[in-house]
Amino acid sequence: MSLTLMYITNNPITAQIAQNAGVDRIWIDMEYIGKDNRQSGMDTVKNHHTITDIERIRPIVTSSELMVRVNPIHKMTREVYSSSKTEIEETIQAGADVIMLPMFKTADEVREFISYVDGRAKVQLLVETTEAVEHIDEILEVPGIDEIHIGLNDLHLSYHMDFMFELICGSIVKNLCDKFKNKGIKYGFGGIARVGYGMLPAEHIIAEHYHLGSTAAILSRGFCDANIVKDPFEIESIFIEGVKNIRLKEKEVANYSELEYQDNLQIIRRKVQSIVASKKQKK
Repeated sequence: MSLTLMYITNNPITAQIAQNAGVDRIWIDMEYIGKDNRQSGMDTVKNHHTITDIERIRPIVTSSELMVRVNPIHKMTREVYSSSKTEIEETIQAGADVIMLPMFKTADEVREFISYVDGRAKVQLLVETTEAVEHIDEILEVPGIDEIHIGLNDLHLSYHMDFMFELICGSIVKNLCDKFKNKGIKYGFGGIARVGYGMLPAEHIIAEHYHLGSTAAILSRGFCDANIVKDPFEIESIFIEGVKNIRLKEKEVANYSELEYQDNLQIIRRKVQSIVASKKQKK
């Protein structure tokens, strides 16, 4: 089974290009509550998509799935214009196939979320707090969880780490994946860029996805940053070539032996150690 590839965009042209290139899920990102405070000063994407974006993208997404990340469980306040119940209801009515819950900490929040979805869309949890990790056994007992994704960006901040891929160098991600696997729940983690690019090239991360039994990955800004690349023809070229190369690499790493997976993990650890050292020097 190949990885479910997900890409965040509210641009109809980019969504169509991504779908045509074989991206499995187009992702509308409505999360904004608390995000600016958590990621203050960081070079991270802070989307604030809306219900209108879901309605605009829905007619385009025909062969892929439409996924929506809503806000963490919340009540309506002066600053927040709707409650979780209202937001999730509107998300379902607008046509979401999959709804993702971010930044939860307890099983009670997960139960509340699942009750609001009420079987009308797939439920995906985004594990990205230390509290969620600590309570994961209780959380996994909640009925109605379809999928889980480990959000390396916020989770590494929660653990006060310097680089998100430090999490796969230790035992945290592996232990979570083992628990999800034992429960028979599909899971994925983090994001990938293009094969052959960056300080930590995607091919090493793809191999670790297969090593850990992951079934999903986000296509990151390192894959295609449509806020910078404006030409639709260039975006199309990046997606067609990029997805093709990911699929080719998947076929290769799917046949790795345990020794080859361990060798790959050692490469990741060395590269991550170098990246972390460089980040600390710049502080």
